[in-house]
Parts: sequence; C-alpha cells; structure tokens
Amino acid sequence: MFVLVAPGQGAQTPGFLTPWLELPGAADRLAAWSEAIDLDLAHYGTQADADAIRDTAVAQPLLVAAGILSASALGAVAPGAVAGHSVGEITAAAFAGVLDDTAALTLVRKRGLAMAEAAAITETGMSALLGGDPEVSVAHLEKLGLTPANVNGAGQIVAAGTLEQLAALAEDKPEGVRKIVPLKVAGAFHTHHMSSAVDALAKAAEELAPADPKVVYVSNKDGRTVDSGAEVLSRLVGQVANPVRWDLCMETFKELGVTALIEVCPGGTLTGLAKRALPGVATLALKTPDDLDAARALMAEHA
Repeated sequence: MFVLVAPGQGAQTPGFLTPWLELPGAADRLAAWSEAIDLDLAHYGTQADADAIRDTAVAQPLLVAAGILSASALGAVAPGAVAGHSVGEITAAAFAGVLDDTAALTLVRKRGLAMAEAAAITETGMSALLGGDPEVSVAHLEKLGLTPANVNGAGQIVAAGTLEQLAALAEDKPEGVRKIVPLKVAGAFHTHHMSSAVDALAKAAEELAPADPKVVYVSNKDGRTVDSGAEVLSRLVGQVANPVRWDLCMETFKELGVTALIEVCPGGTLTGLAKRALPGVATLALKTPDDLDAARALMAEHA
C-alpha cells in the first residue's frame, strides 16, 4: 500500500506553484480558493519572494492549496493512508475527505493568521538539529529552555523557542549533533508560544462539519490512526501548541505495511526523512508536474 503525505511550513520556495498552474483547471481552482479566503494564492505561489512567503499567514494556505492541487492531479487511485506534517495535517484532512477543499483552505487561513499574531508577541523561531542521540538532544534543549517541537525521526529534531535561546543552542550544540539549521518559519510553532492561536482555531473549528475519514488518517500528535472526523478536527486545533511526532507516524506506516510514500507539492522534506527511516519503502516527491507520471506508476504498483 502507499501513503500520501503533505509537508509542513518551510517547504515553500519562490515560484514553486508556477508549473502547476499550467495544468487544466488549476488556475481557476486557485482563483476560487483565493477569493474564498481573501488571499491571492497565485501571486504568492508564482511571483512573491522568499520573505513574502515566509509570512506564516501566507505560507500555510499556500502549502495546503499546493498539496490539494498536486494530489488532485494524480488521479482517482485512493491511498492506503494519509498523513501530514504540522500544517500538512490540514492537507491530509482534505485528502481523507474530513474537510472539503474550501473548508480546509478556510481553516488554514485562520490558522495562519492566528499563529502569525501569536508569533508577533515574542521574537521566536525554530532550528533543525541534524544527527545526535534524540534523548541526549531533548535533555539539552530542555536545559536551554527550548522545546523539541518536531521529533521527525531519522536523526532529526526541531527545536523551538526565543531567538536568544536558539542563539545559545547554536553556540552550544548537543553532543553528537552535526549541524544546526535555522528554518524558514516565523515563530516557535508547536510550543506554548502558540497558546493564543489554539483558542482562535477552536472558534473557527466550531463552524465546520467534519466527515469521518474515508481512508486511514495518521495523526502526528502521537502517530495513531484516527477514524472520527470530529477527533481529527480536535487534534488539528490542539496540535498548534503541541509537538509534532513524525517519528511515530513513520512507525505507524511500518505497522500498516506501507510499501511506498508519495509526498505532494512542494515535496522533498518528508521523502528525505523516509529514505533514512523507512528502508525498503519506495519514495517519490511531487516537485513539478513532470513527476506525475512516475507517481501514478508508483501508485498503480503499490495500491
């Protein structure tokens, strides 16, 4: 079976949507979503610079729109399971039929605005730790007052906190960590710094009527599968201020018998993790429409 996964914030790059808008109907769909959420997705996905799309309120709806658009181009073969990293969980909820496309874009627009507002309270950020022992790294982060906001597996943990705390981390790496890489995000997501965004998102969620997932939905709260649409929505709300456990999602992929992983646009991050943590699992990242034929062939082989 294959799993369809959606990346989180930081995966975006300037102009990444340009080739996708050449697909039949894509520009019209993006225009309709843009009108629904009052954000020019085509502009930000094709013309805006890196700083503009780093804005949380822009990046999040842009990523969800890109994920839905690229997944719909794959065709009608249903995945065995779906999952998303951070904001990619909203994309996965759309894949699973928990939310329709417009509801997913509406929710993520409110999520992005609320998280941007929360991030403006204190200057915060996130940095990826490459290599090292997870237990040693987590203990070191906690000593510095940082939160292990993303436990990604494959030797990668993302630390989140104030800019001062992250600067201290850069000067004092945990034992065994090869490199620390600042991420292209505008706040300490999945930490207590996002508490106010949880309240705003909870109110937005009250306006939605989620359906139960049509395929297996794997939650990055704890790697568990969730079969209730209401529970998926509840987890999407709470996850804003809680760590992402992508390592546990990949453990669940193993247990489910996943043999292939396809990452929607802008793919690359999650396939990279899977190559290291899921040996033997075929992987493919949808970067441009040129990847669609190979993805369809992989889907047919592993459906």
